[in-house]
Amino acid sequence: MQESTALNREQRVRNPRHFDENVHRRLVMPKTEKVVDLEDERRKATQLPTPTGFQLLIALPEQEEKTEGGIYVPDDFRQREETASITGMVLSMGPDAFADASRFPSGAYCNKGDWIIMQAYTGTRVSIHGKEFRLINDDCVKATIEDPRGVKRA
Repeated sequence: MQESTALNREQRVRNPRHFDENVHRRLVMPKTEKVVDLEDERRKATQLPTPTGFQLLIALPEQEEKTEGGIYVPDDFRQREETASITGMVLSMGPDAFADASRFPSGAYCNKGDWIIMQAYTGTRVSIHGKEFRLINDDCVKATIEDPRGVKRA
């Protein structure tokens, strides 16, 4: 009788439908320790793509959670607005960006750290750790602005 009780206890532990709290308390689960390389984690957290050729890396501003009137904006609407964003900050530039004097006779349209206006849906979308970035061509820059707040698509 004791053997069948032991089997029933093992079966109950393996099968969650037959959960016995007393048996579960006596189980010792092996601890699994994951070794985390802190240097590797820091590198992943700051890793951004390096633009090549005539590409620019653009960071998109985060969309507001509330309207000026205090109404909460749904997440899916904010995601659509971020995708169609027309403003961004230049994080880095490829080595050939604005280098062609025949295409850019007055020099570069923008510099690293400038806020720009670009066409909606321009470039290649890249998401890193939940933040969206764009890789755009150097000739996609339409204008530079001082402050992106208040600039909306028409």
